[in-house]
This record gives sequence, C-alpha cells and structure tokens, in this order.
Amino acid sequence: MVAKRNTWQREAVRGALDQNEGFISAQSLHSSLRDTGSPIGLATVYRALADLQAEGEADSLQSPEGESLYRACESTAHHHHLICRNCGKTVEIEATEVEQWAHRVAGEHGFTEAQHIVDIFGLCEACSQKAAAANSSAR
Repeated sequence: MVAKRNTWQREAVRGALDQNEGFISAQSLHSSLRDTGSPIGLATVYRALADLQAEGEADSLQSPEGESLYRACESTAHHHHLICRNCGKTVEIEATEVEQWAHRVAGEHGFTEAQHIVDIFGLCEACSQKAAAANSSAR
C-alpha cells in the first residue's frame, strides 16, 4: 500500500486522535477540531480516519449501537480490545485462544485466510466499583 501524503488535515486528525484516550466518533472528533478553530470539514475527517486506519495508525470498531469509533493505534500488530461501556477506557489485549478458535472454525468450514475482529465491551474496574456503590446505597 502506498502511504498517503501528509496534509495539515491528516496531521490535525492524527493529533486529535492522539489527544483522546478512548475511542471517538468522526463527528465528535470533527466537533472537537472545530472547537479549536480548525476549518476542517467532516468529509475530510472521515477520509483521514479511513486512511489512518488503512495504514495501521488508527484502530476502528463499531460501538454496540453500530457507530464507527476510532482511536490512535498503540500497536501495529493484530490485537483486540476491552472497552468500558461507561467511560470508554480501552485496553489492547492479545487473545491467543481467539486466534486459534477463529482459524480452527474457519478451517472446519473450508475457509482460508480467515480474518476477524473481536472487541469485548464491559465495565472497567473503576466503573464497576462505582456501579456497585450506587446499587448498595440505593438499597
């Protein structure tokens, strides 16, 4: 793949992703860029995110609601995510068992060159503790 030319727009999107800790939608990223005075357009943000994802510089996933979310990629190797549904905290994880399972199941059905995406949504430790405290105080 030929790398895309670095433009100020791509650098602005890359910089905004780097400043964000969790996954963010293109619309929210665009809004934050506009709030800082950037004239960048929403379509340009989408193109830049697609390019960064294709080049391995950004992770992308679908939220449980089906919205595409992005974040700066910490690893260029294949990996998976644990994502807090409440605060958005994201942890990159390896999942050897998932890799083995995906290849085994694909092979059992005659598929080759299997690829997969596994993202696990739940509550992080801090949000779980807050939820438990709220539940116990509500009783």
